[in-house]
Amino acid sequence: MISGTLFVLVLLCGVEAGHAGKVLVLPGEYSHWHNMRAIIDALIDRNHSVTVLVSSSSPTVQHTRKERFDFIVYKVNMTKEEANSVLRDMIHLGTNDTANKYKGDFIVWRVFSNFMAFLTDISKGMFHEDLLHTLRESHYDVLLSDPMMLFPDLMAEKLNIPHVLSMRATFAYVAEQLCGQMPAPPSYVPAVALHDHLTDHMSFIERVENMLLYIIHTTIFPLGMKFTIDKLYTEILGKPTTMCETIGKTDIMLIRTYWDFEYPRPLLPNFKFVGGLHCKPAKPLSKDLEEFVQSSGDHGIIVFSLGSMLGNLTLERANTIASALGQIPQKVVWRYNGKMPETLAPNTKLYDWIPQNDLLGHPKTKAFITHGGTNGLYEAIYHGVPMVGLPLWGDQPDNLLHMKTKGAAVLLDISSMQSKDLVDALKTVVNNPSYKESIMRLSRIHHDQPMKPLDRVHSFSHKICCISEQFCFRQLFVKNNMRFKNDSKTPYLKFNCTYNLHLISVSWEQLI
Repeated sequence: MISGTLFVLVLLCGVEAGHAGKVLVLPGEYSHWHNMRAIIDALIDRNHSVTVLVSSSSPTVQHTRKERFDFIVYKVNMTKEEANSVLRDMIHLGTNDTANKYKGDFIVWRVFSNFMAFLTDISKGMFHEDLLHTLRESHYDVLLSDPMMLFPDLMAEKLNIPHVLSMRATFAYVAEQLCGQMPAPPSYVPAVALHDHLTDHMSFIERVENMLLYIIHTTIFPLGMKFTIDKLYTEILGKPTTMCETIGKTDIMLIRTYWDFEYPRPLLPNFKFVGGLHCKPAKPLSKDLEEFVQSSGDHGIIVFSLGSMLGNLTLERANTIASALGQIPQKVVWRYNGKMPETLAPNTKLYDWIPQNDLLGHPKTKAFITHGGTNGLYEAIYHGVPMVGLPLWGDQPDNLLHMKTKGAAVLLDISSMQSKDLVDALKTVVNNPSYKESIMRLSRIHHDQPMKPLDRVHSFSHKICCISEQFCFRQLFVKNNMRFKNDSKTPYLKFNCTYNLHLISVSWEQLI
């Protein structure tokens, strides 16, 4: 009988105990690349060999720089500028502040058509036979990927290696449900969607709305994929398949949140929370920035960033924001690279780039104005800084709603807010102690994890020992090839797959 210790089947690389693994990485772009870098650096620090597979058109991954890891660059027809334009157009389709630019079905269709052309271009370069031969000869142990770029699941299948996916969530958890078999009861699990009002405490009407959101998303998703992405997947694989089928073969899904953020919801064993894995203690600021911060006196500073994905704000929006910032006693460090607002006040300093983590960790920082990206949000949780949220697109409204529900943020609509709205929101989070208390509570939860997020990621590859071939790990707990067998002595699981797997003994205190 097993007691006190749980035997967990894990993988990240199928190598002998004590030996480093070979990891192939297919990263996303913009802030997704920054998040992946944290994992890559941690793996390298632990003596693993990492190779990043990237297209020649990548707008973010600077593959010409000398790094501690290797690059394999596959050529595509698009230039970096063209790829950047396609990706930003897709982002802007869901951005409130730029929605007026995309009125009309023709514009939406043009953007989507360009995106499909981009994916086709990527697929031809990524799955060229010469490249596949090179990758197979390298004998990688595992593929680590970000879902912002499609096809990593196909690459894992082509190379016949395990696949680890790092992600936040899909709308209404549609991919997690349909592809990963994760349960999402609509009675108490709010759908991740382009809204900002459903929480884990819903009225009857809200539950009906939530159920309809799930139905709509789980209906539209497979239909939309059937006539677009699935055709590419079938062509690449050389036999009928779907994107959902190949995603469903993912071995581990690293979810970029944790219980400091999440509402109560069911998870499967191969879904692992690693939120805030990139967070770290603040480093000293540069001399000029430190002088500006210190000049704020007892009032402190406000840190303002809308992330790396969004281009410039409209000048009208920038002027509205700058006018509001000029009405508060705090100094403001604002990441902004557009035309200087006419209403910019002396207390506000503009930067093309800011050391965001170091600023949020500074003792004089009073609040963080953020778009709600997962990276920045977790840095705020890590350092205990309350937020004013200006969500723009994607999961950002939902991310910030979690913080509002937990008492750590005030939300505004960037497309309709006036200067007074932003002033009032900043005064609220700075002067009302409940916001600081709430974010510090979340920060304590985050820091009190039995195992740090990066250590959890690495544990899948570091603490390994070989076990009998009758046990192997392909999909945990939920796949069709799993068989249960019970006898009078010991229950056990038997999996039908071909990977060389490993058994880890993990104490109950280490479990997530």
